[in-house]
Amino acid sequence: MTAAPFAPGGTAVRRDVAYGRVWSAMPYTVLADDGATLTLTARPGTETLAPAGWTAAARAGGDAARLGCIEDLAAGRWELDRWTWRDTVVLSRFTAGAPFSVHRFLTPDGRPLRWYVNFERPYRRTAIGIDTFDLFLDLVITPDLSAYEWKDEDEYAHARRLGVVDEATHRWMGRARDLALAQLLDCTGPFAPDPAAWELPPTGPLPALPATTLSTPAEEG
Repeated sequence: MTAAPFAPGGTAVRRDVAYGRVWSAMPYTVLADDGATLTLTARPGTETLAPAGWTAAARAGGDAARLGCIEDLAAGRWELDRWTWRDTVVLSRFTAGAPFSVHRFLTPDGRPLRWYVNFERPYRRTAIGIDTFDLFLDLVITPDLSAYEWKDEDEYAHARRLGVVDEATHRWMGRARDLALAQLLDCTGPFAPDPAAWELPPTGPLPALPATTLSTPAEEG
């Protein structure tokens, strides 16, 4: 049974799920949901879950620690740690069947910082939000959409070496990259002119992760 759309102002949790386990989880506030496109926002102070190796790398820095997280993933031996979202407001758009989600980062007072394309598996709706899986590679775009650069290509390459990204997924990613660039250069899809859709939302209570966050897809039924 398909999950019903989420009500504006409610909470939707985006989870990365790998090998039947939760790899990360972040609660968002719902801005709009038409059953296909889900528009969400998160603010500084939001409590999330992330792999402990990633949180350690984020605190300490360093490529070796960052790439070690992918080795933990390949071995299926990660633990989760709490992480607090900080510094920026993010507006996020997830579209059914799309091979990526699109995010706009702003300062807390509404100054645009960057666009971000996160390549990931098309989402699956759950009772608490959506499940997907981040495929490491990202596209970072200037606020005016005039320039871009690829990010975390080293993580993607390491995931390929370890078999986390297999050859079929790599070919699929090539098509996803082409689609994202075509939409960006043509100003279509999420990049079509629509300022109201990407404005700083009003403030409100921070969303929280529900007690069922770590339930596996099988346990959710």
